[in-house]
Amino acid sequence: MGSIATEQHPKAEVPMPAHYAALKTDSKRMIATLDAACQWGNTTDGGMDRLTLNDDDKKVREWFIAETTKCGCSITVDAMGNIFAVRPGINNDIPPIGIGSHLDTQPTGGRYDGILGVTTGMEVLQTLHANNVTSYAPLAIIDWTNEEGARFPPAMLASGVWAGAFTTEYGHNRTDPDGVTLKQELERIGFLGKTPCTYEANPLSAHFEVHIEQGPILDATKEAVGVVKGIQSIRWYHIDIVGREAHTGTTPMDRRSDALLGAAQMIVATNNIVTTGELAARQARATIAVVNSLPQSINTIAGKVRLSLDVRAPDDADVAEVDRLCRLRFAEIAKEHGLKLDIDCFWVSPALHFDPVMVDCVRASAASMGCTTELVSGAGHDSAYTSKHVPTAMIFARCQDGVSHNPAEYTEPEDVAASAEALLGAYLRYDYYLWKKTEGKL
Repeated sequence: MGSIATEQHPKAEVPMPAHYAALKTDSKRMIATLDAACQWGNTTDGGMDRLTLNDDDKKVREWFIAETTKCGCSITVDAMGNIFAVRPGINNDIPPIGIGSHLDTQPTGGRYDGILGVTTGMEVLQTLHANNVTSYAPLAIIDWTNEEGARFPPAMLASGVWAGAFTTEYGHNRTDPDGVTLKQELERIGFLGKTPCTYEANPLSAHFEVHIEQGPILDATKEAVGVVKGIQSIRWYHIDIVGREAHTGTTPMDRRSDALLGAAQMIVATNNIVTTGELAARQARATIAVVNSLPQSINTIAGKVRLSLDVRAPDDADVAEVDRLCRLRFAEIAKEHGLKLDIDCFWVSPALHFDPVMVDCVRASAASMGCTTELVSGAGHDSAYTSKHVPTAMIFARCQDGVSHNPAEYTEPEDVAASAEALLGAYLRYDYYLWKKTEGKL
């Protein structure tokens, strides 16, 4: 499950100003833009393979710049390759309202994760441009670099640098499995910008993001869009297990120090911790999805294993409890098999709650379309980092069967169009709110 349902709020307090009420997105244009964004890196099974900063990512970035420039945007590329396409507003003394997501995908990804967020932002931009409407605040459509983290871990890397969670040096030095650094690839494809990757260099007034739900709740409620109230707590770990390599045919079973056997028991223990007791009831999740063992010889007992561990829960305290229980059980398993154990928690994303006014803008827009479901995201997003500096909110779009990170990932065209319309309504409401706040009319 990619999200967690919360209580519903059919009423919202943020009005749609009369001079914006007639604006509507164009569903056909929205679908065409989404299709265009998937030209590069598409796979024969209907999915996407567009890893960060590969040649296909270069092409879609160039397309993004060309299309947003047509709508009067100026382009800034920062030192992490984040692209800010900014359309001027009435008051250009205040930072733009951002609408952002990402165009990179998983190696076996779908057409909607991240891509939908950027293209719905482009549809908002195109709607304003087609109707000759100048918003109060400037508008920035943003392509955040390396959100997936599939090529350069960790996830949400460049938005994290922008927010100050990581240094630019740290971001530049992340390597892919072939040892190529992110900075080398930025230079190779021509997207190593000169503008610093900081909030101060590229400030925003707010940040909206549309994303597929990556879970089955909206599919079950049969609602096109949902209001995202926040993001659950996440921690990522590397677990290194060291045993003793030995011959499989000559080493008695009771004299082995089998790192892979210990790893297997840790995987089972991890699953048991979150599927029984109170942690299961509180919707904690823990997953080991990567196993690397050495020496990869059929007649040699594995002496070294590295596991990945992904832990999530709506509350930080529950993630901390999963951490405690895993460490305790892993230590017991290591002792039983004579193994050395090292656990490195290399990424922490605390639980967060989105800005109440921003959420109200999304709530009002969704409610006008008959959608009232509210959720907490089970996955991390760039909005987790933007929320550290600016008011932030998200909209989820219904995703068939809750499938994501998979070529079968699918959102109905009607729901794609609905997510763009919900975004436009939420954005216009906040632009109006920002006008009232800035001009002292609240």
